[in-house]
Amino acid sequence: MYAVIKTGGKQYRVQPGDVIVVEKLDGEAGSNVSFGDVLMLGGEKGVTVGAPMIAGAAVAATLVETRKGEKIKIFKKTRRQGYRRTNGHRQMETVLRITGIDGAGEKAKWDGETSLMTKAEMNLRARGLAPRVEATEAEPVKAAAKKAPAKKAAPKAKPASTEEA
Repeated sequence: MYAVIKTGGKQYRVQPGDVIVVEKLDGEAGSNVSFGDVLMLGGEKGVTVGAPMIAGAAVAATLVETRKGEKIKIFKKTRRQGYRRTNGHRQMETVLRITGIDGAGEKAKWDGETSLMTKAEMNLRARGLAPRVEATEAEPVKAAAKKAPAKKAAPKAKPASTEEA
């Protein structure tokens, strides 16, 4: 099942389990967010289109983190006039994990675990710089990734010469 929701002046097609990045929403990491502006629902019963919204439909999500987005450079120049201006901007954004869709007589729920690890923590762990507080699934993978030293190949036996007498 999928839904098309509207938030921050944009529309997003979402399914349970999706991770989306939207304009900044208020709330702490781990809080639940609900979207009532559902424009369209699609599922086993077919597609339901709202006029403009679907009454009673809702999409539930968990707020994973609020962060700054990519850096944007603004450069203005007027040639031959000595006019140059450089500016920068980083927009605040919110990362959401879609946990459920409800509406049009259907329900879809995501049964997985919502990790609240930030992007910076993921980058540190990937490089092995972050301290490990508890055992994770990544440790057995690292142990399996280490290869045993390669064995030297046995010298090849020379083929028997076939001399005719």
